[in-house]
Amino acid sequence: KVVRAFVKILDHVKTDYAVLGKEETCTGDPARRAGNEMLYQMQALQVISILRSYDIQNIITICPHCFNTLKNEYPDLDGNFNVINYLQYLNTILKDGRLNIDKQKLKQHLITYHDPCYLGRANGIYKDPRSILSSLSDDIVEMKRNESFALCCGAGGAQMFKEAEKGEKEIFIERTEEAIETEASVIATACPFCMTMITDGLKYKNREDEIKNLDIAELVAQSLGLETI
Repeated sequence: KVVRAFVKILDHVKTDYAVLGKEETCTGDPARRAGNEMLYQMQALQVISILRSYDIQNIITICPHCFNTLKNEYPDLDGNFNVINYLQYLNTILKDGRLNIDKQKLKQHLITYHDPCYLGRANGIYKDPRSILSSLSDDIVEMKRNESFALCCGAGGAQMFKEAEKGEKEIFIERTEEAIETEASVIATACPFCMTMITDGLKYKNREDEIKNLDIAELVAQSLGLETI
């Protein structure tokens, strides 16, 4: 859903782009985070080879984990590309006037934003998502822990793929509760891992019918009349 929403935005502003289609495979991030360095390097070298075969120079990523791996870790394997996150791109075309957003589309929604770890703490991207959301709505509220102090969704470090460790409360539930406390009707996310965990949190709290968990790309597309909430 998120990728389709972003592609609709790219088409809307007449961006020249391409996708790898069936040749696209995982960057290897989950393997490295889980400790399987050999699998990571095999996966990464395969991706680098495919990208080079098409002389790819610029890459836009939807996933912060892919962004971090492509941008910061592939150069160690001689995979050097210009990598940007899709929020950086959206904010750029907003500022240069190629993207015009109608705030009226979202005026009935109070929005809170969850900072993904691999956008925020790992790469310092805090302003772009907030700038985009401010162009979407005048009703933005922060969670009590935000930006560099934001709580992880609970899926990072390959935690997505294993059972939660014993503790008083699972992290995704704690983070969802912080979002619910803001009384927002929309929780904006910018990472597929975060979206999965917060969606699960809303279901756990029986609030999925009242509160929407939507990616920023979906919100932008909806404001352009390309998607509906």
